[in-house]
Amino acid sequence: MPPGTHPVSSSSSHNKITAAGLLVTLGIIYGDIGTSPLYVMKSIVGLGVIDQSIPTIPIVLGIITGLFMIQRFGTNLVGKFFGPIMLIWFSMLGILGVISISHDWTIFRAINPVYGYDLLVLHPGGFWLLGAVFLCTTGGEALYSDLGHCGKHNVRVSWGFVKLCLLLNYFGQGAYLIRHDGEMLNGANPFFELMAPWFLPIGIGIATFAAIIASQAMISGSFTFINEAIRFNFWPKVKVIYPSDVRGQLYIPSINWLLYVGCVIVVLYFGESSRMEAAYGLAIVTTFIMTTILLTNYLLIYNYPKWMAYLLLPFYLTIEIAFLIANLDKFTHGGWVTLLIASILITVMIVLYYSRKIRNSLVEFVKVDEFLPLLEKLSDDTSIPKYSTHLVYLTSANYANEIEEKVVYSILYKQPKRADIYWFVHVDVLDEPYTLEYKVTQIMKGKLIRVDFRIGFRIDPRINIMFRHVVEELVRNKEVDIVSRYPSLGNRGLTGDFRFVVMEKFLSVDNELPWMQKIIMDMYFLLKRGALPEEKAFGLDTSSVSVEKVPLIVNPVTDLKIHRIQ
Repeated sequence: MPPGTHPVSSSSSHNKITAAGLLVTLGIIYGDIGTSPLYVMKSIVGLGVIDQSIPTIPIVLGIITGLFMIQRFGTNLVGKFFGPIMLIWFSMLGILGVISISHDWTIFRAINPVYGYDLLVLHPGGFWLLGAVFLCTTGGEALYSDLGHCGKHNVRVSWGFVKLCLLLNYFGQGAYLIRHDGEMLNGANPFFELMAPWFLPIGIGIATFAAIIASQAMISGSFTFINEAIRFNFWPKVKVIYPSDVRGQLYIPSINWLLYVGCVIVVLYFGESSRMEAAYGLAIVTTFIMTTILLTNYLLIYNYPKWMAYLLLPFYLTIEIAFLIANLDKFTHGGWVTLLIASILITVMIVLYYSRKIRNSLVEFVKVDEFLPLLEKLSDDTSIPKYSTHLVYLTSANYANEIEEKVVYSILYKQPKRADIYWFVHVDVLDEPYTLEYKVTQIMKGKLIRVDFRIGFRIDPRINIMFRHVVEELVRNKEVDIVSRYPSLGNRGLTGDFRFVVMEKFLSVDNELPWMQKIIMDMYFLLKRGALPEEKAFGLDTSSVSVEKVPLIVNPVTDLKIHRIQ
C-alpha cells in the first residue's frame, strides 16, 4: 500500500460535508470525549446535589440494566436521536462555560504554558495531578478510529465545534474555582456548580442522556471488536445476531451480558465515579501508548519516511509515559482492575493464537489429483449405500489442488461416503470489511467442485445461504445438474439432497505434551465448550449437517513399556 492511500475505500459522498453528516458525527464520535460511562454515575450522584438522601446506586443499576436489555433490538432507532442530543449537550457545555468565564476573565491566563510548568515541576506533588488531568482526553481515539463512519471532513469540521465547547466549559470550571479560592467545596462538583439552581435538574437530565449515549457507543464498539476478533480467531466463536438491515449493526448476546455483569460488579465495588478515576485513566493511557506504537509500525511497514516514525515515537511516548506514571500512583486504589480485565482478555487471545498454531502445525494437505480416480470409482460404486446426493466439506486449504488429509480419510476410509457430486467449500476472511465474492473451480467436471468465498471481516459468514446462492447460479448457467439421481425422484425434477460434513477435533488421550502446550490446549478446549459449534458459526442448517469427531494428536505416546506374557 503506497503512502497516502487507505486500506478501506470510501465514496466521494461519504466525505462530503453536510449538515446531516455533521450531526451524525456528533452523535457517533464525540460521545466519549464529551462524556463517558464514568459520568453516568457522576451525573446521577450528581442527584446527590439535589438531595443527599436519594439512593444513587439502585438508580445506576436500573439504568445499566435497561441499557443492556435494549441491545437486542439494535441501535438503529436510538441512533437517530444521538446527534441532536449531543448537539444540545455540547451547546450546554459551551454556554455554561461562557457564563462562568464572564465573571472572571483572568482564567485565560491559564493558556500561558509557564503556569503548567510551574505546577508540574515546581509545585510539590503537581506532577501526580496528571493522572486526573488525563481524563479530559478520554475518547480522543474515536477521532481516528471512527473515520470510516462519518468521513474525515465531517470529523475535522465538527471537531472545531466540539473542542471549543469543551475548552469553554473547562475554562468556566476553572473560573468558578478561582472565584472560590480558599473556600471549602465540601465535595461539590464544579461542573454542576456552574448551573443555576432552577436549571440543575434539567442539566443533570441532559448529562445523563449524553452519558448513556457514550455508554451505548462503548457497548456497540465492544460488539464490533469481539466480532472482528472472532473473524481472526482471537476469540471463541459465539453467537452473533444482526438485529436490523443496517450494515455493520450487530448484537452478541454473550458479550452483552458479560459486559452487564462486569458493569454491575464495578458499580457495586467502587460505589462512586471518583473512585474509578485510576482504573479509567490507566486504561486510556495504555490505549494511547499502544496506538503510538502501532502507528509507528504502520509508518515503517508502508514505507513512509523513517524520520517521521522515529520522531513521532519518542515525542508521544514521552508525554504518554508521564501520564502513565502519574496514573500508576493510584494503582492500588482501583487501577489494578484495568490490568485484571486486560489480562483475562489477553490470556484468552494468547491461548487461541498458540493453540491454533499447534493445530495448524498438525494439518497435513494432500494433492487432490492423487485420489481423483478413486473418488470417481467410489461415486459410481452402487454396491456402497449412497451417503448423500451432494456431499459438502468445509476446507482450510488455500489452494484448489490441495485438501486436508482428514477429509480424504473421512470420504474414503472412515466410512466410505458415496455421493454423486462432492463439494469443497473454502472461506477466506479478508482485511476489507464488506467484500463478498466467490470463485468456482470444476476440479472434476460434474463430480468434484470447489467454491471459494472471499468475505469481509464484518460480513456474517452465512455459508448455507451463500452456498445455496452459488448453486442456483451454477444451475442457471448449466454448469451443474442438481436434479436427484434417484429415478423415482429425478423423473419429477426434484432436487437431490445436500449434506455438510463438519470435522470437530478433540484432544486425544494418546498425547504426551510439554507442560506449556498441555496448559494451552486444556484451556483451548475449555474455552471451546462455551463457544458456538462450527456448524452454527458458519450458518449451516443443522438438519443437513453431520459432525465427525477427529482426535487431535499433538505428541503421541511412544515410550509405552508393555510386555507379553504366556
